[in-house]
Amino acid sequence: MNDTKIALITGANKGIGFAIAQGLGAIGYTVAVGARDDIRRKEAVDRLRAAGIDAIGVALDVTSDDSVTAAVTTIEQTAGRLDVLVNNAGIAGRIDGGAQDPTTLDLDVVRTVLDTNVFGAVRVTNAMIPMLRRAPAPRIVNISSNMGSLTLQTGPILAAYASSKTMLNSLTTQYARQLSDTNIIVNACCPGYVATDFTGFNSPRTPDQGAAIAIQLATLPDDGPRGGFFDDEGVVPW
Repeated sequence: MNDTKIALITGANKGIGFAIAQGLGAIGYTVAVGARDDIRRKEAVDRLRAAGIDAIGVALDVTSDDSVTAAVTTIEQTAGRLDVLVNNAGIAGRIDGGAQDPTTLDLDVVRTVLDTNVFGAVRVTNAMIPMLRRAPAPRIVNISSNMGSLTLQTGPILAAYASSKTMLNSLTTQYARQLSDTNIIVNACCPGYVATDFTGFNSPRTPDQGAAIAIQLATLPDDGPRGGFFDDEGVVPW
């Protein structure tokens, strides 16, 4: 296993995260399925293995410092290395009662969304960077959304969710700047409006289609772009 590239995908037990794991596994990566639900994580690993993919389960709650620390230990002991990190875990947050209308914004909802979508990505990234630094061609991919684009302003008004993705985009650029003199390449991407339970399966776009841009960024050559925001059509405006 030490000669095989390892990719950790957070929130990988379903939807786009699972599709990213499946896609990376299909091209020879060992995929670490990061998920907090023990049963769903095991089911995802079993499905991947049944498809001939080398997969391991990693108990991971991105909102918990202890869980993230334990996940580092699991990967170190099981795989001994990490080449790719995909920060996919995310939540939309409650929308009832005007909770994400900016004029009636529920700050508890904002805190909850940020804890997963932003602080969670930071927790996991910073914990995994020591392992990534040891890899020959490490990549970090942050799963964002064009709802976080200040230029496009797409989708419904969801003040907590959209703002969390704007902040994730900003953090992506900060990581890229800080790591510009290393071999760690950091980018963000928008998978598009994909049919998952996250969207109520209300889209013709499949998880595999949504996963494609993340897989592309996870496998960039050494001269690939850094600190960008991309979708299937190319650069997404900030």
